[in-house]
Amino acid sequence: MSSAPTPTLDQRARDALPKGPSMHSPVTRISATEAAFRAIRDLIDDDAISPGDRLPGELTLAKQFGVSRSVVREALHACATLGLTETRSGSGTYVVSKTPSGVSEFGGFDPDHLMEARIHVEVPTAGHAAQRRTAAELDAMRRLLSRMLDTTVLHDWVRLDRDFHTLIAEASHNSVLLSITASMRRSLDLQSEFLNITQARQLDSDVEHAEIFAAIEAGDRAAAERAALRHIEAVASAIRAGR
Repeated sequence: MSSAPTPTLDQRARDALPKGPSMHSPVTRISATEAAFRAIRDLIDDDAISPGDRLPGELTLAKQFGVSRSVVREALHACATLGLTETRSGSGTYVVSKTPSGVSEFGGFDPDHLMEARIHVEVPTAGHAAQRRTAAELDAMRRLLSRMLDTTVLHDWVRLDRDFHTLIAEASHNSVLLSITASMRRSLDLQSEFLNITQARQLDSDVEHAEIFAAIEAGDRAAAERAALRHIEAVASAIRAGR
């Protein structure tokens, strides 16, 4: 008799998600900011636009895309981070390149340095959490995962992402690891926002977070560390793809 197929990472991660009326199979989602970013990229790629040209104003773009000015501003910031545009005070936003030049920093830190630090902090933190988490902490993580799956609002998801990683640090019951995690979050929030706008990372992150949670819930230290490392490596790969 043949054995049942081994569940894939994606299947096991989704199986780890809390079940209930509010849960559903994740579908392809796109935030308003991501949609605006893609539209601006298309505008920059148009043959009628050349480096040095000024883009339409925020209000004009907002009306054209059917979004708020704040959404357009976030999308333009992502373009600037990639070295595509430059906003000049009192003048507007100009195209400086039609080819991304890469990400140089998040909150003052080199992206590669952030990834190195995350590996040394978040991997052992997840392992400790698997051994030390309480029932209440598991329940809080479970509720956060549900909310992350349900939101399409970029800033809400970034905040929940921060809260989820902070919960893991709290569940490690190591005050030093918790303090280091908290000090890294400003830069990581910027990184998370950027990747969700430019690389559509939200759904993949949801699956990876669920995998980390499944290992922590199972009390499997090694599995939690492996899942945390896979998540960090996937984020690093997305950052390299944006360069």
